[in-house]
Amino acid sequence: MVMPLPSDVTAPGAVPADKRRNPGTPDDLPRIVARRHIGRWLTAAAALLVFATAVNSVVRNDAFQWAVVGRYFTTAAVLDGLLLTLWLTGVVMVLGFLLGIPLAVMRLSANPVLRTLSWGYVWIFRSTPLLVQLLFWFNIGALYPTLGLGIPFGPQFVTVKTVNLLGPTLTAVIGLTLHEAAYAAEVVRGGILSVDSGQTEAAQALGIGRRRTLRRIVIPQAMRSIVPTAGNMLIGTLKGTSIVSVLAVHDLLYSVQLVYNQTYQVIPLLMVATLWYIAVTTVLSAGQFYVERHYARGSARALPPTPPQRLRIRLAALRALLNRATAPDARPTVGGDR
Repeated sequence: MVMPLPSDVTAPGAVPADKRRNPGTPDDLPRIVARRHIGRWLTAAAALLVFATAVNSVVRNDAFQWAVVGRYFTTAAVLDGLLLTLWLTGVVMVLGFLLGIPLAVMRLSANPVLRTLSWGYVWIFRSTPLLVQLLFWFNIGALYPTLGLGIPFGPQFVTVKTVNLLGPTLTAVIGLTLHEAAYAAEVVRGGILSVDSGQTEAAQALGIGRRRTLRRIVIPQAMRSIVPTAGNMLIGTLKGTSIVSVLAVHDLLYSVQLVYNQTYQVIPLLMVATLWYIAVTTVLSAGQFYVERHYARGSARALPPTPPQRLRIRLAALRALLNRATAPDARPTVGGDR
């Protein structure tokens, strides 16, 4: 049995009680000084200097004619072109993914015919420039003057002239949709392949069918990989719709071109289109962030903070730093320890 030592007896190697310091006092705690990153701060200062110089050169340059930009920024012609651009972007993305999902499933099928047809579609439409595709569909009437509906290799019940059927806007929708479907198929296929094969095997062991496994197990997990790339596709489609101006479709860029062809104020009107593209892209990027955050709930222990939450964290840290700097015990006392 171990007997406790009397209170006035000190164990060998221990510090006497009268010479001990209170472990809870600041004197007993080591002072931790953060490492100073001089190079990081110098790089940040140089980057801010370059950014301020660029902004100053744009804002104070009279050649941009900011008064003209403000006058045409919300005109009816520009807003009508913006609405058509947004409508075209939404329709193309929805139809592109509706066509791309079956193509991705065909590409992953065990049927060699379906797999080859899907691969051939993606190969053709990814190998041809978008402008060439749009011009091809715009001149499709030269190859097929009439389109009909009837029995294959038999009589036609309904025929219509291609020129009367395919206008500039419909041609743009068809060309952009077929082009986007090829990329959407690869995006969906990559997302499906990113899901661990054990998920499918577990579903098969439970007796779940292939379609239900794909719809309820594989696709929800694949969305975490699909959403970032699909968001980039959406932003790329928004900017890519400007190419339809070659077909005389009244999108944002074509509407701006009509104005500066009359006023000869090219730079201000191009800035109008640029600012609208930047504004819409910013909104889409914010939406993409929240969609990615939604689908990251099952894979991350803690969701990434939203921009308002990050701002509150920064403000709280700054407030705590100011409180420590202005606290009475933070100021040196006369005759104290140095």
